[in-house]
Amino acid sequence: MTAVLALTGMVAALMQMLVIPIVPEFPRLLDVQASDATWIVTATLLSAAVFTPIAGRLGDLYGKRRIVLVLLVVMIVGSVIAASSSVLLPLIVGRALQGAAIGVIPLGISILRDTLHPDRLGGAVALVSATLGFGGAIGLPLSAWISQTYDWHVLFWTAAGLGVVVLVLVAVFIPVSTLRTGGRFDLPGAIGLAVGLTGVLLAVSKGNDWGWTSVSTLVSGLVGLVVLVLFGWYQLRVASPLVDLRVAVRPAVLLTNLASIALGFALFGSNVSLPQLLELPTETGVGLGQTIMVASLCLAPSGVVMMLMAPVASRATARFGARLCLVVGGALIVVSYAVAALFFSQVWQIVLVSVLIGFGIGLAYAAMPTLIMHAVPATETAAANGLNTLMRSLGTTSASAVVGLLLTANSVPFGDALVPTADGFRLTFVIGGVAALVSVVIALFIPRREPRYERAALPAD
Repeated sequence: MTAVLALTGMVAALMQMLVIPIVPEFPRLLDVQASDATWIVTATLLSAAVFTPIAGRLGDLYGKRRIVLVLLVVMIVGSVIAASSSVLLPLIVGRALQGAAIGVIPLGISILRDTLHPDRLGGAVALVSATLGFGGAIGLPLSAWISQTYDWHVLFWTAAGLGVVVLVLVAVFIPVSTLRTGGRFDLPGAIGLAVGLTGVLLAVSKGNDWGWTSVSTLVSGLVGLVVLVLFGWYQLRVASPLVDLRVAVRPAVLLTNLASIALGFALFGSNVSLPQLLELPTETGVGLGQTIMVASLCLAPSGVVMMLMAPVASRATARFGARLCLVVGGALIVVSYAVAALFFSQVWQIVLVSVLIGFGIGLAYAAMPTLIMHAVPATETAAANGLNTLMRSLGTTSASAVVGLLLTANSVPFGDALVPTADGFRLTFVIGGVAALVSVVIALFIPRREPRYERAALPAD
């Protein structure tokens, strides 16, 4: 069962990075402006952020396995739509549907809590949680190889095929959820959350294209913030809220989620900056002149490390506590970025930095679900883990915008294009390290002990 959920999470995470190697080619392939082509990535990030907490709540209400199956069907449909498209709009729709699949990761973690003996739970949770990073890291070389060897549509047919495989595996090997919560689905809350998140994330992710002081950016961000405030007010007054804010503001939950934002930023900051550094021509004076395929392979070991860290993180969490593991994981990422800021002139240095970040993320990402599940009712584990995954998504989206802004602001002409300078990359590494340091500071304030809810899962003894 754990292997099936880990594979499912890996496939879902792959959707996030599926088109990254060929994003620069889409303006030519689709005959569109480069700013319009970025919606192929933005749509996936937005839908992942919106669908994840909603899917978590639906899983608590109607069964986690059932919602996992629904999300996989949505992902398969999106993959087929994208594979059958050669124009922009259907491709964006398909990518948005693919993004919904990321919700299977927090649902999978919650299924593990419902069904596994506590002695086996830590390692299983660490493994499934690590798929969020591993799927993306492995997805880069896989996507690069497919796009260079075959027509780009094969990427999406491959995604559809993988979706069918994990759909069958989940249907056969994952037991029907035995733990559900009462109440009704909060449709107004879901709409409010979707509108609010979309507004804020659009402003953040498209600010570089629209202009940070443009009417579109300001209106989108302001409307999103206002709607989210109203959403919070409404959630405190509805009988069956989409997000139980009273639980969400418990110190362990709130601080873990805030640390998740910072860690998501630190992880995706490297995903944005390191490939560019590897692929820029050596003639720029800063680039390392590697092909997309080689650059992807250089970053793949980071994902492997995340997976290999799962049993280590499990034992460390059991012995030293999830809080300390989160602190140590964040500290490792701080060290990684410090190394990157000083040494980034050789390929092996970039590989080393990427691997060190993998160690830190593997340890920290394993700790966060454990902290969350110790502090929320067993009937709300899917919703709480979904909210935590949303916080990571906020961090990754912010990192994409901030790193893009910094590299653009610190660029010089090179032929017909602008390329980032060494100072631009160094600044992004410093910002990434600061984000990781913020996560460490926040984690230090997580209570060492907090009253825990009784586990209302399958019998443990």
